[in-house]
Amino acid sequence: MEISEAPIFKVYTEVSPAYYSELLLFVYQKYIVPFYRNFANVRRWILDGQETLAFTFVNSSGAWYVDVEVTSGNPLEIKMKPSAYTPKKVLSKLREDLITTIQMFEDNVRRTTLYFAWGPSKYIVGEKALTQRKKILSQIFTGNMMFLFVIFILFSYMVFLLTQMYAPIILVLSQLVLVLLSDKIIMRMGDWSIAEDSPHVHILQYHIPTEDLEFIRRNYNRERFLRIKREIYERTLALGNPIDAKTVQEVFFQHGVNIKPENMLVRSINIYQIVKEAAHVFNMPIPKIRVANIIVPNAAATGPAPRFGLVLITTGLLIQLDDDEILAVVGHEMSHVKSRDPLILFALTSAEYLLRVYVLWPFILFFGFFYFLFALSLIYFIAKFFEARADLESAIVLKKQNELADALRKIGYRRILAERSSSRIGSWIGLDPHPPLSFRIERLENMIEPERIKHPFIQSMKDCINGFLREIGIAT
Repeated sequence: MEISEAPIFKVYTEVSPAYYSELLLFVYQKYIVPFYRNFANVRRWILDGQETLAFTFVNSSGAWYVDVEVTSGNPLEIKMKPSAYTPKKVLSKLREDLITTIQMFEDNVRRTTLYFAWGPSKYIVGEKALTQRKKILSQIFTGNMMFLFVIFILFSYMVFLLTQMYAPIILVLSQLVLVLLSDKIIMRMGDWSIAEDSPHVHILQYHIPTEDLEFIRRNYNRERFLRIKREIYERTLALGNPIDAKTVQEVFFQHGVNIKPENMLVRSINIYQIVKEAAHVFNMPIPKIRVANIIVPNAAATGPAPRFGLVLITTGLLIQLDDDEILAVVGHEMSHVKSRDPLILFALTSAEYLLRVYVLWPFILFFGFFYFLFALSLIYFIAKFFEARADLESAIVLKKQNELADALRKIGYRRILAERSSSRIGSWIGLDPHPPLSFRIERLENMIEPERIKHPFIQSMKDCINGFLREIGIAT
């Protein structure tokens, strides 16, 4: 395929200006040097205060090449100038490689970074990891309800022992109640409610210099950081003022730390506006919005119907993605709510249960474990249709398929690396409601005029089945 254009794309980075030079050096050391035979004309320069790393990605046979320039800043600007007949998949691979390498660098920097986030509430919430209880709630109510199916199977045996003939009715009704109340239950995972009059989440990142790291680790515990966070809030947001570097410096200095402004990033995200835009384009009511102050990047949606919808976003997602990428991810979640996926999956799991109890029970006594493995794998595979459809509808409605692809790359780059080094068959047949991440990204980037697709769910079924058949070598 001949490529004549010179693609330019931008990558939002969560590192401060002090780390721009190190980031380009990291790309050189971790991406170019280990595969030096694939690169030529490597050089760096600084122009108007912006540093650029340039190189040429070459084909071993010399049939084509791609000139690449990576210019520092936020966002990073990446230019790719391909020669004639450069395959399109090469440009996609280069894009993915660069975003993955940037994420690896950001992962290293995160280990020595302080994160402070403020929501609309005056209550100061500390940054935290995802607790075991919240992990379970998240899997049950935001993982396409699939984890609920596993619990449902285990719960059924206990109910059978206690209620005998009434067990099927009790089990189906209890699962239905959970689905109907899922928005209220998952609300408990969030720390802040976002509304039109309180739309923002404010984030401060400070990359701790190496010389200060050990001192801060020894002398600053969670309670002291909460005091610092509260004082910054009282001197800025509480007075209606934005968070500024001078105030942050002064507060930290009073607590014995002389911070460097060039190591600091401050960002304010209008979450309500992003969700409102997605809801408007999807022609549905604005769902309830909750933000969980958790560093793990994630977003989810639940609720039995659009007017009872809930979107949950973590601060980890807000830190890693830019506004357009957040919008694309929210669009994916809105598709689940609009299409009533929780109710559909409830019907699917309930139908399997009733079929198992009233029709297949004699066979299950014989096949036992193999039936459950087959049933679980089949239901999880069907759930992949819903995830693929959500990707497709986000692309159709919001027209941001490239932004969604980049968001998936950032959030799941480790999984992409794992899929590269092994077969994706396990991802297709495993107990995960999502198709392989690399399949989702390839599909998004290869879409041509997705708005012309009349039946997104049917198209997603076909794409998933064809993707699986290609993986096992049946289709091409």
